[in-house]
Amino acid sequence: MAFLRTLFHREREPAPLCSAVIVAAGRASRMEGIDKILTPMGGQPLLLYTLAPFQACEQVGEIVIVTREDLMVPIGTLCSQHGLTKVRRVVKGGESRTESVLAGLGETDPQAALVAIHDGARPFLPEAVLEEAIQAAAQHGAAAPAIPVKDTIKVAQAGVVQSTPDRGQLFAVQTPQVFDRALLQEALGQAAAEGLSLTDDCAAVERLGRPVYLTRGSEDNLKITTPRDLTWGQAILAERMGR
Repeated sequence: MAFLRTLFHREREPAPLCSAVIVAAGRASRMEGIDKILTPMGGQPLLLYTLAPFQACEQVGEIVIVTREDLMVPIGTLCSQHGLTKVRRVVKGGESRTESVLAGLGETDPQAALVAIHDGARPFLPEAVLEEAIQAAAQHGAAAPAIPVKDTIKVAQAGVVQSTPDRGQLFAVQTPQVFDRALLQEALGQAAAEGLSLTDDCAAVERLGRPVYLTRGSEDNLKITTPRDLTWGQAILAERMGR
């Protein structure tokens, strides 16, 4: 944890221009028929909450949204109606997360030194979490927010426990994951060429032997994956609106 504390208290320096790619191309198979990206929360579509910290962050120069073909026009209209001026493009995603991120990356400003990849279904990202990840990536090339794992984790095979990892070394990684643009392009390009199915973008960079630095995450930075998560999300939103 010492390295995290050191990172959190480091003096901040201006970060290079960062492009944001918001990945919202999934089929929401675990949402029981609910289209989570546009589902209303507090009277507004969930996606608007996701985009808000990127629109507000001075270090983010543009936003590219990657989504399903049937959502491209509704999302583009939504962003226009709500004055999300940093949203430059809404593009069609691929069959896998890696393909979708590559599609978004290809539409970002080639002059941007950094690219932040964020899940479209994480609507409660604190702006400070975004800023710290950008600052760390500017210094180290790759960074992602994370929170310590609370539960004891078991490694099992065929239902039988094989080992118990030290919980103090385990972290739940969140998004946005922020990378040097060239590094991300190389890592994802290699993963795509090998036909790999990766659950996050850090894994692609790790495969190149490059370090990924962890920054402070937030328990509010929940990913809406199931209908029950919507209940938690409504609670977070109610708390924020009551502050």
